[in-house]
Amino acid sequence: MPRITTQPSDAGEPLGPLPQEFAAIIRPELPSLIKEIGLEVTRAYPEYARLLSGPYAQAIRLGVEQNISVFVDQVASPSAPTTLRDEMCRRFGRFEAYEGRSLETLQGAYRLGARVALRRAKKVGRRYHLSPTLMLSFADALFAYVDELEALSREGYLQVRAETVEQTEALRRRLLHLVLAGPPVPRTAVAELAEQTGWPLPDRVTPIALRSPARLSPSGKLDNDVLIDLSTPQPLLLLPGAPDDGRRRALEAALPSTRAAVGLTVPTSSAADSLRWARRVLELIDAGVIEDAPLTYCADHLITLWLMADPALVDQLAERELAPLAGLTPTRRDRLVETLRIWLDTRGTAAQMGELLDVHPQTVRYRMRNLEARFGGRLADPRSRFATEAVLRALHLRRDTATGGRHTGG
Repeated sequence: MPRITTQPSDAGEPLGPLPQEFAAIIRPELPSLIKEIGLEVTRAYPEYARLLSGPYAQAIRLGVEQNISVFVDQVASPSAPTTLRDEMCRRFGRFEAYEGRSLETLQGAYRLGARVALRRAKKVGRRYHLSPTLMLSFADALFAYVDELEALSREGYLQVRAETVEQTEALRRRLLHLVLAGPPVPRTAVAELAEQTGWPLPDRVTPIALRSPARLSPSGKLDNDVLIDLSTPQPLLLLPGAPDDGRRRALEAALPSTRAAVGLTVPTSSAADSLRWARRVLELIDAGVIEDAPLTYCADHLITLWLMADPALVDQLAERELAPLAGLTPTRRDRLVETLRIWLDTRGTAAQMGELLDVHPQTVRYRMRNLEARFGGRLADPRSRFATEAVLRALHLRRDTATGGRHTGG
């Protein structure tokens, strides 16, 4: 066979393509080269030796043959199709992901195979007196080809990893909503899904309601034990146990632009109640009843939550407890109601109440005599007095809502 040469390249310029005749020299070497590469790879990577004796052996051998044969085919015909080779490489990458390995092992096998092929090419080169420039072109083309194989395998690998992450996240979201469903969902069902997702099932949890649309800051990182669902119209988080100082700081860092209401820490079976209270706090913030803040804790607003839990019931209580004031003009009624509320809140003197009401103490005394005359002994009865005070606090909160005022107390 005549000597095959390539023109020497100028310094700094890429090497020229391999001549198509080179394929005719290399092709007879393929059967023994494939066998030699298989021996070297399985010796260096025992995990592949086990695979070659298992049910996937034929597919793996076919993939190796495709990878090597296509390289030679591309030398003979650069436009030769690589569809089967491409899919085999992606399949190799997917298999590594399914096996739980990183891509380093597969990449090492590719590169070892390239070194074996280069070693064989040098022998062939000496046999046929191939020029040094041609051998450099071969080496350059070979390692560029290996880069191509690695890229294809990486595609398959990342596809599986993305699917695995997506499946895991879907299972964690399902677990989150199963926990929040509470009874009658069997605890065994929750425990099985928790075990499947690797989430240690806690005795107590803290739900967190988020205002939509909710986003986690890339710079903030929540621990992996936090269950998250930002895709629902009412996004939420679920913390195991109670939030300590470290967890609070992490929440603030992860939610810099998302308002959140932290529910009460409750037994896991009561998570739905706590989440309901947290979502109610967000509603009361929007209504102006509770002061807005990046993180609002339900524990600081329990009385407000209780008083605002059932507006229709408050109306019924107000009608009953404030019946002695029925028939008055709205202005006079409002003055007496506010005076009664201040008295129930403070039990202060006429002078102290006058300062709060911005009226003369004598006006306070007049109003109190009027109230005593209308309510009679009800203001002295602890039960009746408590019911009236609760109604007046609830009405005061509702007035803040209507006028856009802010109520910051619990």
